[in-house]
Amino acid sequence: MENEFFKNRLNITRRHFLGKAAAGIGGLALGSLLIPKIWKGDGTDVSSSPLGLAQYAPKAKRIIYLCQNGAPSQYETFDYKPLLTKMMGQDLPESIRGGQRLTGMTASQTKFPLMGSYYNFRQHGQSGAYISDLLPNIAKIADDICIVRTMNTDAINHDPALTFLQTGAQVGNRPSMGAWMSYGLGSENKNLPAFCVLLSRGRGNGQGVYSKLWTNGFLDSTHQGVVFSSSEDPILYLNDAEGIDKQDRRRMLDHLAELNQLGFDESGDPEIQAKVQQYEMAYRMQTAVPELTDLSKEPDHIIKMYGPDCLVPGTYAANALLARKLSESGVRFVQLYHQGWDSHGNLPNEMGMQAQDVDRASAALITDLKQRGLLDETLVIWGGEFGRTNYCQGNFTPDNYGRDHHPRAYSIFMAGGGTKPGTVYGETDEFGYNVAKDPVNIHDFHATVLHLMGINHEQLTYKHLGRRYRLTDVSGNVIPGLLA
Repeated sequence: MENEFFKNRLNITRRHFLGKAAAGIGGLALGSLLIPKIWKGDGTDVSSSPLGLAQYAPKAKRIIYLCQNGAPSQYETFDYKPLLTKMMGQDLPESIRGGQRLTGMTASQTKFPLMGSYYNFRQHGQSGAYISDLLPNIAKIADDICIVRTMNTDAINHDPALTFLQTGAQVGNRPSMGAWMSYGLGSENKNLPAFCVLLSRGRGNGQGVYSKLWTNGFLDSTHQGVVFSSSEDPILYLNDAEGIDKQDRRRMLDHLAELNQLGFDESGDPEIQAKVQQYEMAYRMQTAVPELTDLSKEPDHIIKMYGPDCLVPGTYAANALLARKLSESGVRFVQLYHQGWDSHGNLPNEMGMQAQDVDRASAALITDLKQRGLLDETLVIWGGEFGRTNYCQGNFTPDNYGRDHHPRAYSIFMAGGGTKPGTVYGETDEFGYNVAKDPVNIHDFHATVLHLMGINHEQLTYKHLGRRYRLTDVSGNVIPGLLA
């Protein structure tokens, strides 16, 4: 009678029950295949994102963004234009310039003398990509990278252009790319932040970087980028004060959490909970970070690959190696800013010094990831906020010249993470001034990066002040030609 009661009450039989149970077990198995670490209890945090996991199978799991702050010239790196050398010193035709607005630095010029590259170009890899002799190590990995020659932006000055590149808007208080990734995907390692920022300064003319480039904007502050110091102690105040041990620290945080909970119960302010989470993250980082940031234990062949500067804290090479270690440990988004590319004058000398700083380490990072089997799941991005003019800024001197800001067309490259290796995407006109084929604007770039991370850019939104915001604002299309 009891079995009959439950059979009628629930309208199931033993056969139905076993069938449903088998389906549930199958679901668990599928989950373990899609997210291998979900059942391991190894520090992976798959619940820190309010949106859950990626919306479809991602090509990339993590991003390392090598931001060349100040805008390296495409004419001395990846966009070979022999016509500029042939027409050296001649005025840029007005029909090509097309009335583009100019910066205050060249608005008073009446002549715009064309300037060819100071450096030679050669073809590299099976694709035959033209790469400047300024970047010999990057040239060696031509078959591993995807060069994009038709990036374009809406901004013509550094502050709005860099802000636009990192946040999708030229104004402040918008979440940065790393913050959106943290919000949308969460962290892979509960002992480390999802978004880390590394800073270095080159020997060229520098432009400043500022906290709004790695801000959480209107997202919870847990998604803000954690800046590593350029000193020997990458995380300041990581060690407890003298006389304080781990148990003392744990008791202090527990009491502090109780006080904060009282404040939250009274006000309901979500930032109070975010503060508690940040305290706990800092406590866990005390264990994870010291070993992670100790680069001296890297084997000799790795040090040789990145160069001796990788053992000097705060250099680009040291940050590139640290970026690999952070990414390898599960940090979702690592952002490097290397200042010094603002070459308004003395460009041959300044770009030469900048290239010495970044060429070897950038190529080493991609090679290092590849040999560890991590490049397929790590998206590496290299490039600045806009490009440089094809004409000389100020007086025309073939051996000592400068180039002004140019937003219409410039070059970057990407590697790994589902991008198409050994390819060159897009074409500029013969003057290198305008896009001739396959433009990629900033919103397209963001949409494509999110796609590679398994996110539909139109669905990664956050409601703020009555409007649903997204990284790509109200536009942007995934660029199929960049995908493997």
